[in-house]
Amino acid sequence: MKKIWLTTAVSFFIICKIYSQTINLYPTNWWVDMKWNKVQLLVRDTMPGFNTGAVTVSYPGVSLVKINRLDNPHYYALDVVISPTAKSGVVKFIFKNGTHSRAVNWPLNKRRDGNKIKFAQGINSADLVYLLMPDRFSNGDPANDKIAGMRDQSLNRDSMYLRHGGDLQGVINHLDYLKDLGVTTVWMTPVLENDMPNRTEHGYAVTNHYKVDPRFGGSEAYKKVSDEIHKRGMKLIQDAVYNHVGIRHFTVEDKPTKDWLHEWPSYTQTTYKDQVLFDPHAAPSQTKQMSDGWFTAQMPDMNQANEYVANFLIQNAIWSVEEFGIDGWRIDTYIYNDLQFMNRCNKALYDEYPAITLFGETWVHGVANQSYFCENILNTKFKSNLGATTDFQSLFYGIQPALNEKFGWTEGVTKLYNTAAQDFLYKDPSKEVIFLDNHDLPRFFSVLGEDTAKYEMALKWLLTFRGIPQMYYGMEILMTGFSNPDGLVRSDFMGGWKSDGTNKFIAAGRTDKENRIFNLIRGLANYRKTSSALTFGKMMQYIPEDGLYIYFRYDPKQTLMCIMNCSDTTKDVNFNKYSDRTKGFTGGREVVTNKAMSSQFQIPAKKMYILELIK
Repeated sequence: MKKIWLTTAVSFFIICKIYSQTINLYPTNWWVDMKWNKVQLLVRDTMPGFNTGAVTVSYPGVSLVKINRLDNPHYYALDVVISPTAKSGVVKFIFKNGTHSRAVNWPLNKRRDGNKIKFAQGINSADLVYLLMPDRFSNGDPANDKIAGMRDQSLNRDSMYLRHGGDLQGVINHLDYLKDLGVTTVWMTPVLENDMPNRTEHGYAVTNHYKVDPRFGGSEAYKKVSDEIHKRGMKLIQDAVYNHVGIRHFTVEDKPTKDWLHEWPSYTQTTYKDQVLFDPHAAPSQTKQMSDGWFTAQMPDMNQANEYVANFLIQNAIWSVEEFGIDGWRIDTYIYNDLQFMNRCNKALYDEYPAITLFGETWVHGVANQSYFCENILNTKFKSNLGATTDFQSLFYGIQPALNEKFGWTEGVTKLYNTAAQDFLYKDPSKEVIFLDNHDLPRFFSVLGEDTAKYEMALKWLLTFRGIPQMYYGMEILMTGFSNPDGLVRSDFMGGWKSDGTNKFIAAGRTDKENRIFNLIRGLANYRKTSSALTFGKMMQYIPEDGLYIYFRYDPKQTLMCIMNCSDTTKDVNFNKYSDRTKGFTGGREVVTNKAMSSQFQIPAKKMYILELIK
């Protein structure tokens, strides 16, 4: 009898121990003195009938004001209020089911000290953003290349679709390289857990919002990369994915509520047609499919009109900024989100962190289309509070045709002029993020047919035009590739792995042509840091003539004259023709070559000069 009792007791202890380990609280922790002090905890445990029990909490300044028992008996949503008098410590929640009582600790921390290391400081036109894919940039810790128990056990650098082993330590190892290049801000593709069976290298199919992928080094490595970035006076952008999750996310495999996701009688994909969101003639069914259809079959669409989903996502955004010291968000697939939800989410971040920068991916066609999704002057029912977008228009209908098309009334560099002329639609066009390529697009050097002269013009444009310039890793070493398939533009940065025979992170490992491009970017990027005209100055442009396009960046302290000769012949330039900005100046200094220039000169074909004017 004693033996039976002992066995039963041990079994009961083991069961209770297992149960106590399976209760998960999201957010995993919070902070005192936050403006967002009404926290809704999503609580999960797979114990049968888990949410039918009682929940209590006893901690000074913390009140459990409502217990929401969700459709799925595995979940509670607990509404908790943290008073201004609450002190940091460990809040203990007691979950009682019948005779079983289990305690779960929930850390309530002191806030991150923004005086010690600045964070949530935002970015602006004084910055240069560098986008990298951690898996493809550098492998700093081979020990985390494979993690036991994760679904994707691939590791093959010869395959564009498998993991290559890059991680956050690899990023840390090359922060000095980036700073020397002139980079002020690092943006990485998502680093949160992507425990999917395949295609986990890109990070956009999140499976746990509160866990940094251990193959990148986990949360401690992410905190370290944030600290190391900020110690160098640089900033960190996090890639946010609100619209969808990976199909192996725990809230997909075990949905908290019946309507947690947008689901259809049969698989329904988004139309990818942004026009229906603002088209006054749009069919409601097509508007719904655009917003609620799935991005891919592996990425279920989140129902952000569900209050529990909205709170889950908003709180995770705030949590990420405070936990990791984020300075801004790049918001993935912005146009596919519930836009009312996005306004609410953006406001929560702006309220908590007034200086933070938020910009959304808006892969659309047309300046009016793009401006609809950020702060604008449009007379529409929906008004976005998003600060800015990724400026696909300046790429597709600007610099790309300027360098690849013959000049005409509406062709060639005229398209760049016309696109910039539509800046009046934005509340503040200087916040737009301009770029030449990214992880989804063809490498711009390839787009230009690997024409180095054109590429130099493109880089000079990127670093002098209005807006916030963003580079894609490898631009500085002439990486090539077209995006069909996308893996071709996500190659490894050579030198990031110990086995690499060539190290492109150092001058000795680069070819003469690569060093010329690298030095062009480094010189101009570091110059613009102290250029008042490029960082916060205004812009004035002149109508292109026969392929010659001239724009100015200026303020009371400095005037820069940017001359792009997109034609096939040498062109004459005379200050008298641009007297609105050149009056009183007798010449200039070409910024890249440091060559003195008079008020009259010639510019060769396929060349761009950047003149700092002098009196």
